[in-house]
Amino acid sequence: MPRGLISILLLVVSNVFMTFAWYGNLKLEQLNITKDWPLILIILLSWGVALLEYLVMIPANRIGSQVTGGPFSLMQLKIIQEAISLTVFTVIVATVFKGEPIRWNHFVAFVCIILAVFFAFLKK
Repeated sequence: MPRGLISILLLVVSNVFMTFAWYGNLKLEQLNITKDWPLILIILLSWGVALLEYLVMIPANRIGSQVTGGPFSLMQLKIIQEAISLTVFTVIVATVFKGEPIRWNHFVAFVCIILAVFFAFLKK
């Protein structure tokens, strides 16, 4: 499998963990699972999930970076990661946080992000 594809797949997995590390605590609160937890326990739980994110993100960047023989420049890697991050976030919001509306302006913002990826890959 090409290094670029491996890197992108790992970035997707990493961003799933990242989204749950950052926002999963809100769903747990909504489900009354962490309702009486002190904030420090919620932070520690989120850090644990974030550790999983880093265990995938670091290899994704090392595999994909031109610095280590991959196909992407650092700027390209970062812009790809941001596009993946927003896509994963939107899918999770639409499926897990069903009460959160996705509006037309969110789609316009996505188009701008996709355009950013396009422009990042243009040759001088």
